[in-house]
Amino acid sequence: MRYMMLIYQGTTPVPGTAEWDALSDEEKGAIYAGYQALNETSGVEPGERMAGPTMATTVRVNGSESLTTDGPFVEIKEAVGGYFFLDAEDLDTAIEVAAKVPAAKLGGAVEIRPIGA
Repeated sequence: MRYMMLIYQGTTPVPGTAEWDALSDEEKGAIYAGYQALNETSGVEPGERMAGPTMATTVRVNGSESLTTDGPFVEIKEAVGGYFFLDAEDLDTAIEVAAKVPAAKLGGAVEIRPIGA
């Protein structure tokens, strides 16, 4: 089964923020190593790096009018911070991989969605 793994930022410290700068070099290194290990996991197809949620534009259509809003529609803590794809035998395997995502351990979450189901 193929899954799309959506990484929700939550309170995860990200580069370029005061929270990130407050981390030790060892903590930053562990986060980078965690993502590197994830990307080397069998069945994982890494996604592309996304700009931060403050760079998002949300579009709604009201009748024939397109309405745009700067930033994500959801609260920043719920914003998607990244994604990747996974080919796995079953949902249990996908859950095991999701649990390895550093953001899930640092205040974020991972949503698992089957593709083509």
